[in-house]
Amino acid sequence: MTRRIAIVGAGQSGLQTAIGLLDQGYQVTLMSNRTGEEIRNGRVMSSQCMFNNALQTECELGLNFWEQDCPPVEGIGLTVPYPGNPDASLIDWAARLNKPAQSVDQRLKMPRWMEVFKQKGGELIIRDAGLAELEELAASHDLVMLAAGKGEIVRLFERDARRSAFDKPQRALALTYVQGMTPSESFSRVAFNLIPGVGEYFVFPALTVNGPCEIMVFEGIPGGPMDCWQDIKTPREHLQRSLELVRRYAPEQAERCRHIELTDDNGVLAGRFPPTVRKPVARLPSGRCIFGMADAVVVNDPITGQGSNNAAKCSKLYLDAIVAHGEQDFGADWMQQTFERYWHYAGDVVTWTNSMLRPPEPHLLELLGAAQASPELAATIANGFDNPPDYFPWWVSPDACRYLIGQHLKKEA
Repeated sequence: MTRRIAIVGAGQSGLQTAIGLLDQGYQVTLMSNRTGEEIRNGRVMSSQCMFNNALQTECELGLNFWEQDCPPVEGIGLTVPYPGNPDASLIDWAARLNKPAQSVDQRLKMPRWMEVFKQKGGELIIRDAGLAELEELAASHDLVMLAAGKGEIVRLFERDARRSAFDKPQRALALTYVQGMTPSESFSRVAFNLIPGVGEYFVFPALTVNGPCEIMVFEGIPGGPMDCWQDIKTPREHLQRSLELVRRYAPEQAERCRHIELTDDNGVLAGRFPPTVRKPVARLPSGRCIFGMADAVVVNDPITGQGSNNAAKCSKLYLDAIVAHGEQDFGADWMQQTFERYWHYAGDVVTWTNSMLRPPEPHLLELLGAAQASPELAATIANGFDNPPDYFPWWVSPDACRYLIGQHLKKEA
């Protein structure tokens, strides 16, 4: 008998898993609160820069439709201005990625993937999912997974206080999708600007609904001068505020912004949320269990750009685990064990990301500074974005970090 699986949430992890399950012969129901057309015509949802390992999980399923059109992200750059003097840099370097990254606007990606899902025989239900809907799905399917990171139903999953370092938002967040920006010199990159005591600004190339663009991302320390989006009323005001911040805190990047304009009126977003880890099994009033995945159970601040990467990798791991489980019941123990396998990876992403939200440890400042003198060390840091566990132990151990720095600087001597 064909096994039936339901997924609530039509984002990166939900759709990718749903299509992968259809390819393996499962019957799949996908519940979304919006149609593909509503997503395409709606507001931007994320900045979604995906690195090579995550992109490969899409390629394996034949879902990499934008490879030829999406401008590549070829590297990572880091600038830290002198405190109080944004015109001079304390740290400034850039390094190429071994393989390029890509950012495809979810307003392009998700509607196309929804069409693929339907073409492959999946059942797409457009409806808000509440308790009643979850109970209905749980009664008629072998497994129900929640892949939606927002809304009331996420609260069914208990916050894991042991694994959650914060209980409040650590940054005031904003996105601005623009066209007309001057490209980075020498190679395209995620250009990070870490402004002490203020927050972070980074920008990188992407593909949106009307062609290539750049995504400006602002991460303001709460209560600081970059926490300044509450009074914005229109997309034009949002763009103007974005320009003001770049001119003030990243003047080198402001030179690239002389001719920018919004991609569209929906190309702006502002908000905040606390980075949170939740327990992966939720029990419904009936006693049936549902299984959380990706952002529903592990949501990071976007400072390290790992959201869509985590979603794709979680999807791959869950998909393989479901197939390997065969005809056995998908009980709470299996759910917990499967999540723990994902946490083995995601836990390092959480530790790394959370460290970027705190004032930098002395050994990390030494590391980022030493990368100016060692292109190989800079490349090691840049390529960790593709697989954050590669940062350990040296990201968290001062001794291991200083040993790594010494080894790289010796090569440069």
